Amino acid sequence: MIPAAFDYEVAESTDHAVSLLGEREEAKLLAGGHSLIPAMRLRVSRPSCVIDIGRLSDLSYVQEEGDTIAIGALTRHADVAGDALLREHCPIVSHTASQVGDPQVRHRGTIGGSLAYGDPASDLPSVVLALGGTLVARGPAGDRPIPATEFFTGVFETALAPDEMLVEIRVPKLGSGVGWSYVKMSRRAQDWATVAVAAVVERSNGALARASIGLTNMGGTPLRAHAAERAIADGAPIEDASALMAEGTEPPSDHAASREFREHLARVLGRRALQEAATR
Repeated sequence: MIPAAFDYEVAESTDHAVSLLGEREEAKLLAGGHSLIPAMRLRVSRPSCVIDIGRLSDLSYVQEEGDTIAIGALTRHADVAGDALLREHCPIVSHTASQVGDPQVRHRGTIGGSLAYGDPASDLPSVVLALGGTLVARGPAGDRPIPATEFFTGVFETALAPDEMLVEIRVPKLGSGVGWSYVKMSRRAQDWATVAVAAVVERSNGALARASIGLTNMGGTPLRAHAAERAIADGAPIEDASALMAEGTEPPSDHAASREFREHLARVLGRRALQEAATR
């Protein structure tokens, strides 16, 4: 299909992009384009103006900031996947970035675009949610940190205001007693996840003491598997906690899978993710 007519602007800086967002109604930011362009072709998204921010090199970085790793929103998935700092201190992020799409997508798509679009089937949102990360928005009033738990508000909807753009993602460094895993199932290679589970666990005396679990494509937003997390905290074995993975979720039923099948996948993949995280 052909997208609706739109104006095109090239942002010369981050502040310029924010200014354009404030001046133009129904404007959208274009970074890698792997989320926005397909939506425009289907006319699911019909922006009056597309603001190209793909040339803003100052938002492409990975750096240490105390106990956190800061990632610029325009950092390409391929750069996130290969970054030495992330591999050492928060490898679940680099590992998951390596699972996004195919090499062409990873060398063009950005971590910020994946998060800002709010697609519940994307890989990285559930990982940032499980990590308890923070997303930094920049608007006319300056920078505004938004906890990942408050960022995703609906299907393709986030807490970003119309005149704000995502500029940075902050994730914690994982200590030596922390295990992690990201397990997903797709109908075809390089496809969106039918269901995926991100698990970050803390071990104590050979057992799981705490788990933070993010679910991909199990509702209108990425979700936390709170029932399974509580079961782990109460000392339940992985098998029992995994049986609770789908509690409180509302997975879609579509051409890819039924709601019942997605609930089954959440339990199966949740068990695998917890088992892998417990030994990693």
